Amino acid sequence: MKVYESRDIRNAGVVGHGDSGKTTLTAGLLFAAGATNRLLRVDEGNTITDFDEEEIQRRITVSTAIAVAEWKKTKINILDTPGYNIFINDARAALAAADSALVLVDGVGGVEVQTEKVWQFADDYKLPRAVIVNKLDRERADFGRALESVQANFGRTAVPIQIPIGSERDFKGVVDLIRMKAHTYAADGDGKGAEGEIPEDLAEAAQKAHEALVEMIAEGNDALMEEFFEKGSLSAEQIVEGVRQGVREMRIYPVMCASALHNIGTDLILNFIVENLPAPTEREGLPAMVNGQETSQKFNEGGLPSLFVFKTTADPFAGRINYFKVVTGVVKNDANLQNLTRGAAERLAHIASPQGKTLQPVTELRAGDIGAVAKLKETLTGDTLAEKSVDVAYPPVKLPEPSIAFAIQANSRNDEDRMGNAVHRILEEDQSLRFYRDPQTREFLLAGSGQQHVEIVVSRLKKRYGVDVTLKAPKIPYRETIRGTADVQGRHKKQTGGHGQFGDCWIKMEPLPRGAKFEFENDIFGGSIPKNFIPAVEKGIVDAAEHGFLAGYPMVDFKVTVYDGSYHDVDSSELAFKLAARKAFKAAMQEAKPALLEPIMNVEIQAPVEYAGDLMGDLNGRRGRISGMETKGSSQFIRAQVPMAEMLNYQSDLTAMTQGRASFTMEFDHYDFVPQLQAEKIIAAAKAAKTGEEEEEE
Repeated sequence: MKVYESRDIRNAGVVGHGDSGKTTLTAGLLFAAGATNRLLRVDEGNTITDFDEEEIQRRITVSTAIAVAEWKKTKINILDTPGYNIFINDARAALAAADSALVLVDGVGGVEVQTEKVWQFADDYKLPRAVIVNKLDRERADFGRALESVQANFGRTAVPIQIPIGSERDFKGVVDLIRMKAHTYAADGDGKGAEGEIPEDLAEAAQKAHEALVEMIAEGNDALMEEFFEKGSLSAEQIVEGVRQGVREMRIYPVMCASALHNIGTDLILNFIVENLPAPTEREGLPAMVNGQETSQKFNEGGLPSLFVFKTTADPFAGRINYFKVVTGVVKNDANLQNLTRGAAERLAHIASPQGKTLQPVTELRAGDIGAVAKLKETLTGDTLAEKSVDVAYPPVKLPEPSIAFAIQANSRNDEDRMGNAVHRILEEDQSLRFYRDPQTREFLLAGSGQQHVEIVVSRLKKRYGVDVTLKAPKIPYRETIRGTADVQGRHKKQTGGHGQFGDCWIKMEPLPRGAKFEFENDIFGGSIPKNFIPAVEKGIVDAAEHGFLAGYPMVDFKVTVYDGSYHDVDSSELAFKLAARKAFKAAMQEAKPALLEPIMNVEIQAPVEYAGDLMGDLNGRRGRISGMETKGSSQFIRAQVPMAEMLNYQSDLTAMTQGRASFTMEFDHYDFVPQLQAEKIIAAAKAAKTGEEEEEE
């Protein structure tokens, strides 16, 4: 592939709600630009950007893929992003490498929940963007209704620069409101329209929409506003330049028409990207730490090379592949750069321009371009690479913590031996996953954005690395504590032939505030228990507390004071006092009103406003406490505190309640008492499990 200068590069993120047609549009753009020799289809599993086995099988985008279209001497890096809520964080990470966004909206459904999310991501990155109303060939598709939905959510500055010719099955082209020309297309053609005059039946509507566009262009520009008031219109050149400036200043969000499936409107989208979306060098600087100071770093070809890694994939054959964006200078093949994040030297052998899973070799990449390189030793997502003498750090994308965790168990000893390494490879690829061992339940937990997210990881473990694992709901890490106080004796006396065992201690037990864990106090005076046996008393209490009293869960948030006891010169030992302390612990628990604690999670749900009532009712049914509500556009944000035990099946229930239009995040907040009814069930289940284990051992 040839080398492009920074001014001739465009990086466009294709974003939108799941099933809005992003991958199909990307396929249409590539075909129209001549990057593929036919129109590839998701249904056939052959698109450039959905190449993962899971994506082909499920017919959804799981992870961002990059493809290149060359159009009018310009290189367009297209970032095809996921749209379903459990993978949406990958879209957020990918937009860090984009300079603009194409926001797809379904011509039937209009703006949906994830559309609002990706719009917010684009706002966060200050990305100029255009809206593409797609699927206008479908039954019940309505451009007017979709436009109303767009303007209701994103404001009146979302203004059409096209209107459709025909509707539903008869959708065959668009009217360009900037140049006032019609473009008609052959169904499933090459995406290149035939230019002609506007059909008579659309002339009035086109004129009205053209005037609205001109007015919006003039509104944000004093010179154009004056011209508009004087002459009542603007020249063709002024309109073209006004759209270009309005888009780049984010005063205007042009709305376009398309049918990605039938490749209608794709050449005009390519024209729009080249003519109106900014080159990297035309954007504001990237946030950066330069020489220890917070500043912004402009994209420029001058100076020493620096880049940031925004994505990593693990390929079973090529190994680790890092995707990066060049910020300054020129990165050449075989460049030796320093990983400034990890302090490691890296050699960039065989840099490439990604075309889906294919890496097209290039000799160099200039500032603003996106590239890929395989087999770097230390580099991972979020790292900054530069010449050794450069002191710069580009901030990594911050992703929300995973919302749900599942226990993961290897199916054989062989799988167990290889599981850790395989999971580690997948974690390098997906920054929104967590893998850890629960110290209490001793289960390995895999946490992700949703059940389907974790299931895909399990599938990849088997297909890529031959590791077979089973997914289970995690055990709830309950705790035990006390509500009351106790003052008891623990006495251990055993006489055998020779030395016996003797230990005697008096303890007081009292509750502590939540989160205080355990305190031990030595209040012995007069040597009733020698100092060298006091640690044994504490050890006996700690050991007993680890195994609990009610249901075998660890005991927390209590204080023990040892204040009296007795000993025997010959028969007393550390073991004897440890056993005496255990007896004291059990005696104290009989008096101190033991109780169960359960983990309480902070939950935030984002859903369309119309589902708010049902969702709050459901949370109340899960023993949740609503802590706040906030409306943003057509989305309702509900914050609540809910017991972890009630949230294990929430992902599937939430999907069913909202037709997949809601998402949630969840994180641990604190422990609280389990209500009596639930506590009795948990204790009974724990005793039954223990009895079963004992019978098996026999």
